[in-house]
Amino acid sequence: MLDGPFGDGPALEAVSRDGTRLAMYEVAPARSPGAAEAEGEVRPSLLLVHGATADHTTWRNVGPVLAQTRRVLAIDRRGRGASGDGPDYAIEREYEDVAAAADAIGKATGAPVDVVGHSYGGRVGLGASLLTATIRRLVVYEGAPVPAGMTYRPPGMVDAVRGALDRGDNEAALATFLAGIVGMSEAALDAYRADPVWPTRVAAAPTILREVEAESGPAASLEALGGVAVPVLLVLGSISRSPFRIGTDELATRLRDARVVTIAGAAHAAHHTHATEFVRAVEGFLDVPLEA
Repeated sequence: MLDGPFGDGPALEAVSRDGTRLAMYEVAPARSPGAAEAEGEVRPSLLLVHGATADHTTWRNVGPVLAQTRRVLAIDRRGRGASGDGPDYAIEREYEDVAAAADAIGKATGAPVDVVGHSYGGRVGLGASLLTATIRRLVVYEGAPVPAGMTYRPPGMVDAVRGALDRGDNEAALATFLAGIVGMSEAALDAYRADPVWPTRVAAAPTILREVEAESGPAASLEALGGVAVPVLLVLGSISRSPFRIGTDELATRLRDARVVTIAGAAHAAHHTHATEFVRAVEGFLDVPLEA
């Protein structure tokens, strides 16, 4: 476990519809807590949902800043970290997971919950918002589905990941995924291997295939998720691969209440590389009245 602002263990647990237990970690603020109360405001709690091959620690940079003005919890999605898993995987189970987590927070606080999801976690957040009235607003960072006939996956990527996993080479599987989906260069991958988070990502590599396959199914499509009714902020990096922009624009046209923000100079990891801009976008959406 990486050192960070997450305490000694999960602060709250939820149980999904299939009985899977889901761990959530409280994020300690970067400065003294209580800023929101001191201003006479009590903001909704915020649930952070990580993307593929990550866990709750991916929010170690922006989480503490967001926690300055609200309660923030970061979930371990099923199949990694302190959360459990189920025998039969489908993206609908992930929707149910995040809906259950939001409901658990809402029950504890007596108030609605906001959700921020990165990549696959953003897709899951969209699906979860269709299952519960507890989710008030939703931020999706490059998690939109792409139009029918289009894919995020370069040719041969899935087979290469499967082959690496079959050989027991989780590192090769992860590198292939990050190069293909995220667009990381060899130099960027070499630098990432030296990052303390790399072992965590490697350990989660066996979850890649099931999520890559699930994100292209009907339950994760534009048609299914375009019916989300809560206000949604869609966040993009200006130098991300083109499918992220195409999917985001297509989803924005379908949603009842959507805004799009592009972070200049960022790619698929603005919550690490452009943390200030990312937090500004999220807080500006969550805190400013939508009528303004």
